[in-house]
Amino acid sequence: MGWLSILPPVVAIIYAVWRREVTIALLLAIFTAALILADGNLALAFIDTVDRIVQVFSSAYNTRILMFSLIIGALIQLIKISGGVTALVNWLTTKRWVNNQRKAGLLPAIIGSSIFVDTNMSVLTAGISSQALFDRFKMSRLRLAYIIDATCAPISVLILLNGWGAAILGYLKLTGVDDPVTVMIHSIGFNFYAIITLIIMFYTVISTRVHGPMKSMETEALSLVSTEQLPKPTKKRYMLWPLIVMVFCMLLFMFITGDGDLRQGSGAESVLWSVILATMLAFALLRFDAQQPTKTLMQEMFTGMGLLLPLVTLVLLAFALSQAMGDLQTGVFVATAIGDFIPVWAVPALVFILSGFIAFTTGTSWGTFGVLIPIAVPLAINLGISPALVLGAVLGGSVFGDHASPISDTTVIASLAAGCDLLDHVKTQLPYALVGGGISVLFYLVAGWLQ
Repeated sequence: MGWLSILPPVVAIIYAVWRREVTIALLLAIFTAALILADGNLALAFIDTVDRIVQVFSSAYNTRILMFSLIIGALIQLIKISGGVTALVNWLTTKRWVNNQRKAGLLPAIIGSSIFVDTNMSVLTAGISSQALFDRFKMSRLRLAYIIDATCAPISVLILLNGWGAAILGYLKLTGVDDPVTVMIHSIGFNFYAIITLIIMFYTVISTRVHGPMKSMETEALSLVSTEQLPKPTKKRYMLWPLIVMVFCMLLFMFITGDGDLRQGSGAESVLWSVILATMLAFALLRFDAQQPTKTLMQEMFTGMGLLLPLVTLVLLAFALSQAMGDLQTGVFVATAIGDFIPVWAVPALVFILSGFIAFTTGTSWGTFGVLIPIAVPLAINLGISPALVLGAVLGGSVFGDHASPISDTTVIASLAAGCDLLDHVKTQLPYALVGGGISVLFYLVAGWLQ
C-alpha cells in the first residue's frame, strides 16, 4: 500500500492532538484502514470497520484481556470501599514509623509502589492518606503531588502484573513477535525513563530537597481539600489479602501454564484467573466478615467495572486497529522508509520522543501504546533492532509525555489527591520530567549505537 499504509495512525495522531479524544481517533483510524483496503468504497469500509471490532472477540486471548480489564475494576472498587486501605495507613502512623520529613515522604512513595494494580487507586490512596503528614512536617502539597505522580505510572509500567502488562501483551501478540512475554520482560530493563524517574523521586524523598519552581513554592500554604475521601478504617486484611492472592496466583498460573517456565506462561490466562480469584476473596471478606449486603457489593462491583469501561473500549479499538495495520503491512513499510533516511541507532531515541509527544498532546499513555506498539515493534524486527529496546522506548516515552501533560488523568488526580492546584503541580513537576526525559534520550542513543 506504500505511503497509504501509514495514513491510519497519522489520522489517529492528528485527531487525538486536535480534539484531545483518543477513542474517536482510533475509530477514525480503523475506518481509514478499512477504506484503503476497500479501495475507497465507503459502504464496504463501514461494514469492514464494524466487522473488525466484532472479530476482536473471536480471539480467546483478546477476550480474556478485555474481561480482565473489566473485572479488575470490580476488585479495585471492593478494596476501595472496604476501609482496608485506611486501616493499613492508620496502623503505620500509630506505630510511630513516621516521625520526620524523610519518613513522611517515604510513606506515599511506599504505598504508591505497593499498589501497582491501578494507577488511579495508587495516586488517591497515597495522596489522601499523606496530606496531614505533609502539613505536619511542613512540606508542600506540591511535593506530595510530585511523589505520588512520579510513583504510580513508573511502578505500574515496570512491574506489569496489572492491566498495563495484560494490554501490552495483547498489543505485542498482534505484532507477530515470536515470544511476547519474553520481549515484555526484557523491555523492563530498557524502560529508562521509568527507572530514572523513580531514582529522582527517591532522591527527593530521602534528601528532603526540592529544586526548580517547586523550591520557590515550597513555603506556600496549599490547603485545598480533596474531593474524594477514603472510607472509615476497618481491617487491614480487606486490602492486603486480595492483592497478595492476586499476585501470588498470577505468578503461580504463569508457572503452571509455562510448564515450569514463567517466561513461557500464558499472561492472558494467568491475569484473568488471578483477578477473578482475588475479586471472589474480596467479595467473601466483605460479605461474611464485614457483613455487607450482597446487593450492595454487587452494585459496587458494577460501579467499578463501569469506571473502567472507557479503558476497555480503548483496548478493544486498539486491538482492531493493530489488526488493520497488520493487513496494511504498515510496520514493513515504515521500516523500509525510515531505514533510508534515519540511522538505525537513532530509532529507539526517535521512538521515545514520538511516544512522549503523542502522550503529552493526548494526555494518555494507554492510547499511545495502542497507536505506536503495532508500528514500533514490527519496525524494530525489520531493522534488526531488539524489540524489547524499542518497546521500552514506547512505554517510557508514553509515561514521560503523560507526566508532562496538563490534560493527563493521572496529573489531574494527583493534584486532587494531594490537595494542590493542577497548574501549579504541572509547573513544579515539569522540570523533573524533562530531566528524566533528557537523560533517557541519551541512554536510548547509546543503546541504539551498541545494537
